[in-house]
Amino acid sequence: MERIFGRPIVTQEEMRARIKELGKQIANDYTGKDLVLVGVLKGAYAFYADLARAIRIPMRVDFLIVASYGGQSKTSGKVKVITELTEDIKGKDVLLVEDIVDSGLTVQYLIKTLTKHKPKSIKVCTLLSKPERRTIDVALDYIGFKIPNQYVVGYGLDYQQKYRNLPYLAVLDMDGDQE
Repeated sequence: MERIFGRPIVTQEEMRARIKELGKQIANDYTGKDLVLVGVLKGAYAFYADLARAIRIPMRVDFLIVASYGGQSKTSGKVKVITELTEDIKGKDVLLVEDIVDSGLTVQYLIKTLTKHKPKSIKVCTLLSKPERRTIDVALDYIGFKIPNQYVVGYGLDYQQKYRNLPYLAVLDMDGDQE
């Protein structure tokens, strides 16, 4: 089955501009605080790297590898943490960096998991939010873009581990049939 991409729904230029704005806002909000930026891999890698460079204050970086899709285009409904943090977040301000929040299940699970480590605070920054898909009410403190309920790839987001390297976000169309 051939994969066809439409026009980018978020261009590389739009992402650069928005990430720069988010970086300034986060730097202002966390000035003087002990910030740990926690990236959720693999999907957030491109956003995380660009966002980290846009936040112009001292901070620590760490990552979690999480699986909830299991190679499918729809979430399995089960979240699995594959790797743990290497930084001690007790008493620190944690900013969880996600690629996309749709159902809210993964973010809710990660907040509960990270809370056990007793951080001073936990906030969430996501590149993309799909409010139409939300089944769990989660607080998103920083949002890059709200997008419609379409399957998107690029800029770290994948379909079966492919298309992460696209420098923009595009809707994945399966021979004209939307997933």
